[in-house]
Amino acid sequence: MGEKVAAGGIDLADRERYRRKLHECLESLQRLLAEKRFDRPRNLMGLEIELNLAGPDGLPRMMNSQVLERIASRDFQTELAQCNLEVNILPHRLSGHVLDQLAEELRTGLAYAERKAREVAARIVMIGILPTLHADDLTAASLSENDRYVLLNEQMRAARGEDFVLDIQGVEHLVARSPSIAPEAACTSVQLHLQVTPGRFAAVWNAAQAIAAVQVAVGANSPFLFGRELWRESRPPVFQQATDTRVPELTAQGVRPRTWFGERWISSAYDLFEENLRFFPPLLPLCGPQEPLRVLDEGGVPDLAELVLHNGTVYRWNRPVYAVADGVAHLRVENRVLPAGPTVADVIANTAFYYGVVRALAEEPRPIWSRLPFATAARNFDTACRHGIDATLLWPRPGRAGTLAEIPAVRLVRQELLPLAARGLDAWGVEPADRDRYLAIIEERCRRRVNGASWQAAAFHHARRQGLDRDAALAAMTRRYSELMHAGRPVHTWPVAWALGERSTVPGPRQAATGGA
Repeated sequence: MGEKVAAGGIDLADRERYRRKLHECLESLQRLLAEKRFDRPRNLMGLEIELNLAGPDGLPRMMNSQVLERIASRDFQTELAQCNLEVNILPHRLSGHVLDQLAEELRTGLAYAERKAREVAARIVMIGILPTLHADDLTAASLSENDRYVLLNEQMRAARGEDFVLDIQGVEHLVARSPSIAPEAACTSVQLHLQVTPGRFAAVWNAAQAIAAVQVAVGANSPFLFGRELWRESRPPVFQQATDTRVPELTAQGVRPRTWFGERWISSAYDLFEENLRFFPPLLPLCGPQEPLRVLDEGGVPDLAELVLHNGTVYRWNRPVYAVADGVAHLRVENRVLPAGPTVADVIANTAFYYGVVRALAEEPRPIWSRLPFATAARNFDTACRHGIDATLLWPRPGRAGTLAEIPAVRLVRQELLPLAARGLDAWGVEPADRDRYLAIIEERCRRRVNGASWQAAAFHHARRQGLDRDAALAAMTRRYSELMHAGRPVHTWPVAWALGERSTVPGPRQAATGGA
């Protein structure tokens, strides 16, 4: 989302040309797949993390341009709102000491960014949703200075034709309205990329969809928004509603939301790109100079710019990615399920678990998607978002019958999925000591039933019991979270109680969004 685009006027001819080029791109993709013109297996992975900026008081700081100017590194980019940044880690081969290498690069990069942010009285906070955000922090005026964000906001507003509505019933009830897509910026995530060959794409994507619920259950870290305690992982409902271009009548007709889990297992990457064209009208009808079919006819590899742009406005939790590097096309599965944080160790543990389980499940002789109905996988995802580490999921029983049974997510992880993750990491060639170190973090989270979301909720209620009002308690918890995040020990070791002291006072009242008390 960070690339620059020209925010000019869009007329009917632009949309017609863009739709024509989209279908030419899709035809080109089909030919590329049929002619097997994709990169060889390389076992490459990539990592992106969206970050928040907060002040010493724990409140959001809308100053990413000032911070980025000081960081002065291409590894750090803008995100949707001025309180967001994104850090990108260069692709790595999934083997050897890759997990420790990723951890070291992240620690170094985040420590550097934190030092630069402190020069302008800001802090880097790696968290799914900054708990101190309020509705008046996220407006059109708070969007980053990037033409693409401006145009995307204009087009999504025009498509919807009325305010975006957040209506989420969790521990408490949040109702908030926004004339812009800015509330989407509350959601900051970890994006895990895996380059795969076309022949393996469907198995990897299906496996990623099957375990999305488990990823959320063990990694939830977003229990608060606009002063309300909602789901343990509130990003999915917030993201869906903040980008929902459907009016109620279209929702009633069964029109799909642009933030979407999906509705079926696939047999090819083509299935997903084709669905994206069939179901979702273009939002950014901006055409590149290439004619993809002509490039193919001349023996070249097209960039499929229009397809790539459109694909970026359909927010699947596991997104297909087409790209060209050094003149060679490749495909990636982009896993967008996980929230940011809490610590580098936790992020790398989540990363190890994901890549290990996906590899093992994708290679099983009797695939999980042949035993788990897709609708059940989608319900599991919803359940995990609501309940986090305490979720109970439906999962196939071991054995040939494969009937579904209810099982606590923590038991499923400890008894079945952690051994699979270890096997998958072995297949990648990951160093056994690194494998064990990071999977042990997942094991301990499950054993203690503690993740980022459960710690945030417990720490918030601790602060409330000490006499702080709601906003002061959220700010005190956010400051404590930030301290522990930068200290680096995994979240399952964090103490809930701490001495609040004088710093727990927040200057000035904050108006919470409407909802439960």
